[in-house]
Amino acid sequence: MTRKIFIWVANPKPGSLCSGLADAYQSGAAAKGAEIRRMDLADMQFEPHFEGYGPDAPELEPDLVSWQENVAWADHILVVHPYWWGAMPTTAKAVLDRALTSGFAYKYHRRGIKWDKLLLGRTADAFITSDTPPLLDTLLYRSPGRRVLRNQVFKFCGIKPRAILQFGSVKLAAPEKINGWLSRAETLGRSAA
Repeated sequence: MTRKIFIWVANPKPGSLCSGLADAYQSGAAAKGAEIRRMDLADMQFEPHFEGYGPDAPELEPDLVSWQENVAWADHILVVHPYWWGAMPTTAKAVLDRALTSGFAYKYHRRGIKWDKLLLGRTADAFITSDTPPLLDTLLYRSPGRRVLRNQVFKFCGIKPRAILQFGSVKLAAPEKINGWLSRAETLGRSAA
């Protein structure tokens, strides 16, 4: 069976290392015959300002609807984003805030604190680029970017995390180091397919 993989480059800056990692992953997955869809945050058009959920929440713009359709279509998802102030960029977070809606990604039960995970059956990888070395991020801050994406996004919606990797320190990395990261991304793309 052909794997369906959705790659989301959640970096507002085109041509970044995030794009390069996504390219390598896509190349590896395509080499193994995966069917791939991709969206780049830099190309998405939507209103990032969000005042919360409820009956008066604005309708989703076409790019957010497409993002939802790609998530629903996929067997496997790759999210690639930079690490800014301990989290993904605000415009990337706005996509999650606006598009991972009740009825699409989850559904709370009428009573109590339980919910249905509506994106079950999918797996995901994530690559996070950072200037903070991953070990330092783990020891000092307890890996907030990786932890939130794994537990409060993927698992909350029923997506099974596979590899959540933080690549860094980007600003200190020699070209050989970056090439190693790109090679690892390609290998993970192959295994995802």
